Amino acid sequence: MNALETVLPDRHPQAAASSESIQDAALLRLGLALKDRGYRYTAVTPATHNLVNKRTGNEWAQQVEDVLGWSRPFNADVLPAALVALMREAGILREHGDGWRCRLRASTLNDSLFFHSAYPTNDTDAVFFGPDTYRFVGAIDQYLAARAEPVRRVADIGCGAGPGAIAVALRHPHAEVLAIDINDQAVRLARINAKLAGTDNVHPMHSNLLDAVGGTFDLIIANPPYMIDPAQRAYRHGGGALGEGLSLSIVDVAVQRLSPHGTLLLYTGVAIERGVDAFRVAATKTLQAAGFEWHYRETDPDVFSEELVSNPAYSHAERIAAVVLTATRPG
Repeated sequence: MNALETVLPDRHPQAAASSESIQDAALLRLGLALKDRGYRYTAVTPATHNLVNKRTGNEWAQQVEDVLGWSRPFNADVLPAALVALMREAGILREHGDGWRCRLRASTLNDSLFFHSAYPTNDTDAVFFGPDTYRFVGAIDQYLAARAEPVRRVADIGCGAGPGAIAVALRHPHAEVLAIDINDQAVRLARINAKLAGTDNVHPMHSNLLDAVGGTFDLIIANPPYMIDPAQRAYRHGGGALGEGLSLSIVDVAVQRLSPHGTLLLYTGVAIERGVDAFRVAATKTLQAAGFEWHYRETDPDVFSEELVSNPAYSHAERIAAVVLTATRPG
């Protein structure tokens, strides 16, 4: 048995039968190998990531988590040769001085592993995964635990790395779960991450909102970009006056495409100016006009406070809050 064969034990037949490209197949095998090693990494905010990486002794990686979690440069002898071979085959290595950097990160949430973009996420097609992801999936789990009706057809709008869609699919393996994103790199990673999670009912696809998808849904979930990003990176820029534009578009789409008793679960961020949450005002006006029942709560009253200093768009904002909106169409 050679080094690469040891990475992919026989108990993972889904990877052996993969029909993806060579790079995608290698990335899948890398993820399975990491799971076999008991790999764990929790994605933190960019500010925390930067602070920790600047500490003395953290300039270069010393272990697997430093490479695939903290995005630190590394020398090849830090990692098992089989992992380096898979990273090279997956096309995710780039030279860095006398060593290498990985183009992707791998973060864990519950028992699942997710590939997403390396730090710093400067690319226009970067795929986000961070503290908002953990809060989003927590809100999904809480909602599904209390839901009495069966889940049959689900859309995750702006799926990113796919954690929302995968969370639903794991709880409801017979549901059709569409993982939708306008970013082809997100669609690709969502597909690989769904395979890593062992789900076969997640269907990643490219679409702007639900433009390329027909029919209605009994559940729509979304964790859209909600910041004003001067670079207008797709994973971060929400549009509108204060980043609320895309979130409001998702509310509009949900009103049109939810079936009777269907629910929208939207996790987003809102900028508060003079005590006013402009997103809540606009969203509830739309929902009330459509006769929806809705519930709105802040899950964290103060996130991304650094934006109040560095981003002129928030020069009059008092805070940015993380919120969850659930809205249900009556029968």
